[in-house]
Amino acid sequence: MNNFIYENKTKVFFGRGCVREFLACLIKDFDTVLLAYGQGSVKKNGIYDEVLNILMKEGKNVVEFPGIMPNPTYQKVLEGVRLVRSKKVKMILGIGGGSVMDCCKGVALAAGYDGDAWGNFWDRRGIVDFDPVSVGVIVTAGGTGSECNGAAVITNEVQKVKIGYDYPKCNPVFALMDPAYTFSLPKLQMASGAFDSLSHIMETYFSEPDEQNVSDELAEALMRSIIKNARIAVENPGDYTARSNLLWASTLSENRLIKMGKKCDFTCHLMAHQLGAYTNCNHSCAVAVLQPVYYRHIYKDSVEKFARFAENVWHIPKDGHSEEQMARAGIDALEGFAAELGLPGTLKALGVTDKDGLKQIAASCHYSPGGYRKLGSDEMLEIFQECFD
Repeated sequence: MNNFIYENKTKVFFGRGCVREFLACLIKDFDTVLLAYGQGSVKKNGIYDEVLNILMKEGKNVVEFPGIMPNPTYQKVLEGVRLVRSKKVKMILGIGGGSVMDCCKGVALAAGYDGDAWGNFWDRRGIVDFDPVSVGVIVTAGGTGSECNGAAVITNEVQKVKIGYDYPKCNPVFALMDPAYTFSLPKLQMASGAFDSLSHIMETYFSEPDEQNVSDELAEALMRSIIKNARIAVENPGDYTARSNLLWASTLSENRLIKMGKKCDFTCHLMAHQLGAYTNCNHSCAVAVLQPVYYRHIYKDSVEKFARFAENVWHIPKDGHSEEQMARAGIDALEGFAAELGLPGTLKALGVTDKDGLKQIAASCHYSPGGYRKLGSDEMLEIFQECFD
């Protein structure tokens, strides 16, 4: 394996009832709490009331920061920064999925910095030589794994770019993860989140080094678990065991553990980010549309690894098939799994209607240096066009 340094400061409290049991003690040292959430679902399902009651019982001054949207924008981050500074907030508590958690980490980073936060931490990778505002998260949706990393993926609407770097100092101090909190998710959101977790793992798995290593073996086990439990959860959304396995697999996909010693290929995710920056489409669904087509473009650059994926993850028997036939069968199985989950199979089904606009989106994409092969904007455009309808 390649050399690495591993760090993760987030303390996880996992299981049914963990919010009621632990939240009060986790916020005891903070008088003012910025309570951040999305566009209202936490009020409908009762989670907001449960959390607010704990905060009020502990005598906290609660500053509301609602309305965090999917694909959170930098303008929304700056709105949170103004609240943090004006109310002298020392703890940001986010209730939600990846968008809320990313926005909270973005606010924490920008609020603790006096200069141009976008230019120095999003436009390029910077050095966080200060302490961001403390963040705690209450997770209500799996998929992004944002609860145990320092990445804040934010959309700059002016520049038409969606990006985020993983800064360990921005890791949440704690993450409260009650799988029962995910029960109210619509089936499509649950399914797309499961595919997003699978996608994160594949991005690490399909990258060098490819010789035998612990990271790849962990990745295969996680991928098999997600596939099995997603199928169960789609059939029975109230299955606590399946939902808890999906939630923890999501965390493990992005807590840096399986990335150790690997280069990681984020090309497809970066393409999905730019598609979202221009169209505001559902990110996880975009990945589900793009990834099989992307892999059909690159599998010959590491056909042995894609054949291993087919055999070890999808349990496709060799039966005399060539490595190339196995590789293609594994990609077909991935595409079929997305369809099985009810995810859209084309960009048009995703709501992207301007085929001519794909050229501009492709031109805005960045390649990932960890990929098996560097893709140019022309080939990225081919992938977008092949995915269109």
